[in-house]
Amino acid sequence: MKVAAQLSVNGVSYPVELDPGTSLLNAVRDTVGLTGSKEGCDDSECGACMMLLDGKPVNSCSYLALQAEGREVTTVEGLASGTELSPLQAAFLEQGGVQCGFCTPGMLVSATALLAANPHPTEDEVRIGLSGNLCRCTGYDGIVKAVLSVAES
Repeated sequence: MKVAAQLSVNGVSYPVELDPGTSLLNAVRDTVGLTGSKEGCDDSECGACMMLLDGKPVNSCSYLALQAEGREVTTVEGLASGTELSPLQAAFLEQGGVQCGFCTPGMLVSATALLAANPHPTEDEVRIGLSGNLCRCTGYDGIVKAVLSVAES
């Protein structure tokens, strides 16, 4: 049995029909068609699926899509302004915060939430703020430098 709902993703309203157990991640990827957020662990451990829900980061693999009805979902695609990267996205590229890129969407979303809550974090605060996101490639240094560089500017 599918349920009709409206999901607001990156400022656009999408009418959807979903099974009640559909995760927000699967609804956004499979129904809305925005595939930037990744499924890594499907257990809220890796952070690759991170999205903002009313500005707060959530692991979308463990969040039911129907719970997001009437709320604003922001994905990594929503961080850019058209084809112009956000300052944080550009800093990830400039500081070497991207290698394989699988964790990058979640890192960017978490870092966006961190900077919104704390515009001038210390290095330790950045590391703590990103602690729910796992990366196998970068060693985190470029990611932390990217967040700090945006905080300084």
